[in-house]
Amino acid sequence: MLDILKLQLHSGNATPISVIYAILLSFVLSTLIAITYEKTFRGLSYSRNFVQALILSSVVAATVMQAIGDSLARGLGMLGALAIVRFRTNFRDPRDIIFMFASLAAGISVGVKGYTIAAGGAIGFCVIAVILYFSPFGQTSYFDGMLRFNLENIPSAKNMLEKVLHDYCKIFALITLRDMAQGNRLDYAYHIKLKRGKRNDDFINALKKIETINGVHLLMQEKTVEL
Repeated sequence: MLDILKLQLHSGNATPISVIYAILLSFVLSTLIAITYEKTFRGLSYSRNFVQALILSSVVAATVMQAIGDSLARGLGMLGALAIVRFRTNFRDPRDIIFMFASLAAGISVGVKGYTIAAGGAIGFCVIAVILYFSPFGQTSYFDGMLRFNLENIPSAKNMLEKVLHDYCKIFALITLRDMAQGNRLDYAYHIKLKRGKRNDDFINALKKIETINGVHLLMQEKTVEL
């Protein structure tokens, strides 16, 4: 078992055990960050390579910081080397940038012997990320989706439509209304928000019970996906 008290605190003359400990600790912390990213991911462009890059970047950052140590010359040399190597990776989601930065921060903290800061920062980051994942903070979607259909232009059909909308929708707003068949039919488009406990299938079936309704299309927005 590694003895933390025997670790070399000066990276200029780092001992093998301190190097191994730094690499292992950066690997563990970055793996925790990567698992948190995987479990809290929302979107369509999930990348396995990015998750692995979170882990590898932390190990690289820890190694680089140990190599630089307290040497100004090494720091300038490393800065020049990084200026030559240009990274062209584009991040589609700002959240991906934050996770990458968190992984690098953990590796840098370990590399400069800030073990407590690295562990506390990584664990705190992951806990907050999980809390935000399950909380509605930042969610501004007012409607669940869009409903489109066409209906015969008669009072009885309109009354039935109003009843179904009031029964199943908490909020609904007409966004377009267009004449069809020389005014005999009307094409509707609504933004809707279903009432709590109401199912999409039941709502569509209730609409289809209106005899003169055609072309019912309900496009629901997935709350966990941002396009």
